[in-house]
Amino acid sequence: MKRAWRVLTPMFILLFVIEFSNFTIAQDYGDDDSTPPAPPPAQDKCNGIFVSYDFISRHKIYPLLKNAEKQAWAFNSTATIINTGSYELKAWKIYVGFQHKEILVAANGGVLVNGEDFPAEVGTNGTYFSGSQQTDLKTSISTGGDLTQIQAIIQISGTQFGIKPSVTPMPKTIRLVNDGFKCPSPTKKKTSMTVCCVRNPKSKVATKAIKFLPRQKGDLSLSYDVIQAYGNNYLAQVTIESTSPLARLDHWNISWEWMRGEFIQTMKGAYTHKMDYLPCIYGAPGQYYQDMDFSKVMNCEKKPTIADLPRERSNDSEVGRIPYCCRNGSLLSPVMNKTQAKSVFQMQVFKLPPDLDRKTLYPPEKWKVSGVVSAEYKCGQPIRVDPTEFPDPSGLQASTLAIASWEVICNITRPQSKKNKCCVSFSSYYNESVIPCNTCACGCPDTKKCNPSARAMFLPPEALLVPFKNRSALAAAWAKIKHFHIPKPQPCGDNCGVSINWHVLSDYNDGWTARITLFNWMPINFEDWFAAVEMKKGGGRGYENAYSMNGTKLANMNNIIFLQGLKGLNFLVMQTNGTKKDSPAVPGKQQSVISFKKARTPGIQVAQGDGFPAKVYFNGEECALTTSFPSYGNRNHVNLIVVIFLSLLTFAM
Repeated sequence: MKRAWRVLTPMFILLFVIEFSNFTIAQDYGDDDSTPPAPPPAQDKCNGIFVSYDFISRHKIYPLLKNAEKQAWAFNSTATIINTGSYELKAWKIYVGFQHKEILVAANGGVLVNGEDFPAEVGTNGTYFSGSQQTDLKTSISTGGDLTQIQAIIQISGTQFGIKPSVTPMPKTIRLVNDGFKCPSPTKKKTSMTVCCVRNPKSKVATKAIKFLPRQKGDLSLSYDVIQAYGNNYLAQVTIESTSPLARLDHWNISWEWMRGEFIQTMKGAYTHKMDYLPCIYGAPGQYYQDMDFSKVMNCEKKPTIADLPRERSNDSEVGRIPYCCRNGSLLSPVMNKTQAKSVFQMQVFKLPPDLDRKTLYPPEKWKVSGVVSAEYKCGQPIRVDPTEFPDPSGLQASTLAIASWEVICNITRPQSKKNKCCVSFSSYYNESVIPCNTCACGCPDTKKCNPSARAMFLPPEALLVPFKNRSALAAAWAKIKHFHIPKPQPCGDNCGVSINWHVLSDYNDGWTARITLFNWMPINFEDWFAAVEMKKGGGRGYENAYSMNGTKLANMNNIIFLQGLKGLNFLVMQTNGTKKDSPAVPGKQQSVISFKKARTPGIQVAQGDGFPAKVYFNGEECALTTSFPSYGNRNHVNLIVVIFLSLLTFAM
């Protein structure tokens, strides 16, 4: 009996194991995670582009505060865009109307359209997203319903403020912003928001497949063209072109971010500020290219900064001899010189696995452009466009095509308050005082001995020639004479590298005149400078002549007067030391009288404010205007002090 039991026991154990295994397999099969979740009902009914925003989670982060308005929360959410229509969507862009002082720290699967780096403050006006690697969304028809090709998901994380624990922090709205689509108000639920955007019936539908997007318009156009391609590297040509009458760069710098481990082997027509190859040696390039001499590599930074070569290197056989290169970073307005409104450089770029074939090409992202006393530019993301055509290098009447081309559009942004680079003061023949540039118009690095909030004090005319750090005594003396209030401490200076004075010189029956004076307080010369003046109430239409500058009215912009130096006077020279040891520095100056006719601007009231500009630009940068203009006294009274000073200033120039 015992022996029989010993024989049966292993059999029972074997049967138990088999049955348990079958049960386990059945359970695993029933919980298969590969089955995709059902889409929301609204998505199935959408014949267009379906956009959704889903709030996932949030938690308090340090510092922990009792004030709910100031308490910070870390949050996670997703934004999804899926093509449920029958037309391919090129270069998708969506808007998310964040409203809780959000600071984004990551957006995996997407990039900010304005090219801003993380962390990015987006909680006031919301922000725009576009695709990072997947910029186009194909149709379900052409891909057999492959979600990876028709859908893009952005995983968003960041910080938000001022929300009670019981409130779900949702954006105001979401929408697709591509041309040709209409989006209704989104459907809102507690943790989700959805909208179906459909093609506008009035928009023209392409009858054939569009391979690439058309080129866009902007103030600056940057083209990234691959002109030679090999297995592990390619030759790229970068073209920067000024396309707006007011676009201008001096000593330009360009930066971007490599997204797939690329590095710059060589460069012609430009150079990187840092010749740094250490990231290659100690990073992934060093592991893959073990036999490469990285000491000859130009730059291995993830975010290189690139500058133009000086003119004397234009014929250098190693780094020069590139058309449109080597002008020391000067990019002129096309109004001034179309040839010098373009800069070009080339670079040899090496790639890393898995991108080791000649057809796998990706441009860098997060482009930025800057200059010295130049406008601030916001750049979008690179968009694939039709290959650029180049003249045949052999001289034949033929053209060659780039292997692949991307376009980046940058637009001028209006400077933030107290972050300008130039400023404007006002004066007139009917008022003895000069209204100076605003306090801290271009920032205030040191406020220990001055008041950054006080209004700028009126000045005597001669103070315009004195650096702002030396004007305090003149301003106080003038205030005592005129019985003006003297704040304690006195206001800080404007701290601008370039200042401009607009002086209403005369006003008569059929016309009037003004005098513009440019002051350069910086230690650099401005070659081929320009200034642009936008007058109030169409005053620019009355422009007649500029007598010591080359002045024109811009085409299709009749209210803007474009001014540049005459031949031989195209340099606005740098600030120089005074003639004596203790005398103040002397600015570089340019000046001209401008005349206007009243017949073209009926009803203009020059002395009541119409004779002063609404906007002034220097080399593309919008200058800070003073907040008021000279008050009008007795029209027949001519201020002899101002006239004598300006006459002497003209004689000195």
